[in-house]
Amino acid sequence: MNSVHIPNELKLFLDESNTHIQLSVPQLVEKILSRNEGSLTATGAIRVSTGKYTGRSPEDKFIVSEPSTKDKIAWGPSLNQPISEEVFANLYHKVLEYLKQRDEVFVFKGYAGADQKSRLPIQVINELAWHNLFAHQLFIRPSENDLLSHEAQFTVISAPNFKADPAVDGTNSETFIIISFERRIVLIGGTEYAGEMKKSIFSVMNYLLPENNIFSMHCSANVGLEGDVALFFGLSGTGKTTLSADPNRKLIGDDEHGWSSNGVFNIEGGCYAKCINLSREKEPQIFDAIRFGTVLENVVINQESRIPDYDDGTLTENTRAAYPIEAIDNIVQPSVAGHPTTIVFLTADAFGVLPPIAKLTKEQAMYHFLSGYTSKLAGTERGITSPQATFSTCFGAPFLPLPATRYADMLGEKILEHNVNVFLVNTGWTGGEYGVGNRMKLSFTRAMVQAALEGELNHVETVKDEIFGLNIPLHIAGVPDEVLQPVKTWADPEAYHNKAKELASKFRENFKKFTNVSADIEAKGGPIA
Repeated sequence: MNSVHIPNELKLFLDESNTHIQLSVPQLVEKILSRNEGSLTATGAIRVSTGKYTGRSPEDKFIVSEPSTKDKIAWGPSLNQPISEEVFANLYHKVLEYLKQRDEVFVFKGYAGADQKSRLPIQVINELAWHNLFAHQLFIRPSENDLLSHEAQFTVISAPNFKADPAVDGTNSETFIIISFERRIVLIGGTEYAGEMKKSIFSVMNYLLPENNIFSMHCSANVGLEGDVALFFGLSGTGKTTLSADPNRKLIGDDEHGWSSNGVFNIEGGCYAKCINLSREKEPQIFDAIRFGTVLENVVINQESRIPDYDDGTLTENTRAAYPIEAIDNIVQPSVAGHPTTIVFLTADAFGVLPPIAKLTKEQAMYHFLSGYTSKLAGTERGITSPQATFSTCFGAPFLPLPATRYADMLGEKILEHNVNVFLVNTGWTGGEYGVGNRMKLSFTRAMVQAALEGELNHVETVKDEIFGLNIPLHIAGVPDEVLQPVKTWADPEAYHNKAKELASKFRENFKKFTNVSADIEAKGGPIA
């Protein structure tokens, strides 16, 4: 990354007497408890509440319209909303003045990107100690030698108790998440949801990495004993974290990666796992990772025993655990690996009509990557209380500042260059749409994914889905044959066909927005009926 100087006012701010820089995990835990920001659980984790904001606030996220970047950003009314330099500067100085008045402010210095050739030195400035612990666990932690030469090239400033006045400050609400690429600053206020910090830096990397010819990806990744790398694309709640935490494969990372000419690398240094209905039986690696230093967001705990109740979604379905990647035993260190041999697109189909697994042609892979079909699951965004069918381009539209085709073209080049097998996996509903059918059994999904990763599905007998044109395997060990073909799981085949055609129509309507895509991708990759 190119060298950038942090503004002078920030350097002066960091010299303030109330600023704590690079506190250790035990020090931060002590601060959290003494400041009554959270409580200690029976597992040793810190439990916190994020108040009314239990998910991201996409309507409150902006990018500053600046001379050097404004012609590169894919601006939109709901994604990549522009905001003026004047509005940003005004809020920026207000937030700095606000933080100067706090008794304590916390600073973490670290990195985004495990590949030393392309990593981004960052610093995170927090009003809350638990937010600083979150940053410490989620981003890449520097060594003592790293700190000697660490010079932040991007700064996150988070002041959740500073509320904007929309009439005065030019925001949509009291909450704001603003990225300035010229000033190299992310400014966050009005929300305690810690995921905003994580996803803002991801958005930053999704701008910077492609500028350096590195494909940035919203995916998890792991590697097998033979060095075979697999990527799992999907929106929050589709299974990226769960499926990549495989005891038989080493974890590279659970959510965000870059793919350079040398291979794949993790952008983060931790995991941000959903833990609603978490159990040791279903997800042992995640369950056992929740210990001292972990941050548990909005998990209900017994006030006497302090034992977490992961089945209780009273506060939100979007309960989370933030822990360092080292809390998982079976990992790659450092978080880098070779080129992928398998890519899995994860979708949680609320219509219940997509097959649980299908092998994709190159055109189908490009079509489904651009479509990014899934369902927004309860809790991941404010106001989402039940699954809603949605199309999120490249399985990460809220975090992609550049035009979608920029990322899609990079994926297409990588698939061809490395002869990658691509699969579509439905972790959503089967036997009927949401409210009628049931969520796909995790054990079935694991068996199908394992078969894909081991190459067992490369030459098996398949049947072509008559509506979506997808090639569905007829037999997979550990999965009932009828589960593989969605129509056979519905009590009423006619109802299935009607619902499938309804979804196919949504695919076609959504794809109309891609005006500069090869006609082959739509003709050979999309629904056929």
